[in-house]
Amino acid sequence: MIGQLPTALEVGGVMYPINSDFRVMLNIYAAFGDPELSDREKAYVCVTNLYRDFSAIPQSQTEEAIKQAYWFAGGGDMPESSAHKAKIIDWEQDERLIFPAINKAAGFETRSVPYLHWWSFLGLFGEIGEGLLSTVLSIRQKKAKGKKLEKWESEFLREHKDTVLLKKKYTKEEQEERDKINALLD
Repeated sequence: MIGQLPTALEVGGVMYPINSDFRVMLNIYAAFGDPELSDREKAYVCVTNLYRDFSAIPQSQTEEAIKQAYWFAGGGDMPESSAHKAKIIDWEQDERLIFPAINKAAGFETRSVPYLHWWSFLGLFGEIGEGLLSTVLSIRQKKAKGKKLEKWESEFLREHKDTVLLKKKYTKEEQEERDKINALLD
C-alpha cells in the first residue's frame, strides 16, 4: 500500500515482524563493515537482529529471509553488489557528520526520538543538502571515479584528511602485523 512503511517481511508466504528502527539497521551496517566477520556471519547478524523472532522462520526459508532482509536494508530495493562499487560512506566513521545533516533535514534531533523507521531515516538521508557531509561524500566519490578535484576541494582534502579519507578496517591479525611493522620502523 502506498505510504506504508513495512514492519514485517514476507518469507515463504508468512509475515514475520521486524525491528524496523534505524538504530537496528545502523548496527547491522556496522557488522557489514566488520572485517572479522565472514559474509555468512554478517548475514546471520542481519537476520537475527532484524527479525523479531528469527527462530520462527523455517530453516528451509533462510535464504529467502536473508534476501528480504537485504531488500529492506536497501530501502525497498536490492542493494547493488559492493564488489564493483566504491565505498564512499562508513556509517560508523561518518556518524559525527551524518547525524547533524540528517537532523537538519528532519528539523529535529533524530537520535532523541524513541523510534524512527529505517526507510524514513534513508529518506532524510536523501534530503541532505549542502554541508560538510555532502562535501566529504562528493570528494570521496570524485576520488573513487578518478575525477579531478576542484582547487578548493583539494585544499579541503589536504586540511581535513582524517575526515575525508575512509579508514581501512583490519582484522585483529592484520592490525597486529601492522603494529609489529610500525614498531620496527620507529
